[in-house]
Amino acid sequence: MKTSLSTTCAMARHQALPLTPMKPVIRAFFKTLRLVLGPVMLLKERLTQPKGVQRSPEAQDIVDQQCQSMTLYQFSTCPFCIKVRQEMRRLSLPVEKRDAQHNTANRDELLQGSGATKVPCLKIVDANGQTQWLGDSNAIVAYLRERFATPAA
Repeated sequence: MKTSLSTTCAMARHQALPLTPMKPVIRAFFKTLRLVLGPVMLLKERLTQPKGVQRSPEAQDIVDQQCQSMTLYQFSTCPFCIKVRQEMRRLSLPVEKRDAQHNTANRDELLQGSGATKVPCLKIVDANGQTQWLGDSNAIVAYLRERFATPAA
């Protein structure tokens, strides 16, 4: 028996309708999962903090100055944000962190600047006042390593 595309779409819509009452259940499940796993993830982050690179005081002052032009928008328990924070610790970078999950002003600023509330997102303001937004953990880590990694001894 052949079915047309419109018939298939109509059947799919009809089959999807009964699942609508499950939406609150699914949301509650994931909220509970986040509440349970969140503290575990934060504990793991704390226990596995990398040792920061050691720079001369003069070199660290230069890095500190450069980091003042960067801001990380993040959620505390987001695994991708944890990855970026761990790299910032490893590179000894004092980048300002803003909570975009619980602070609506930070979330609104993130949305206005980057066009989305996706985290992690690194806001970089260059010397000319131009703003760049990096919105992927791999891209952020690569940028930080390229800009701040110390040469191997």
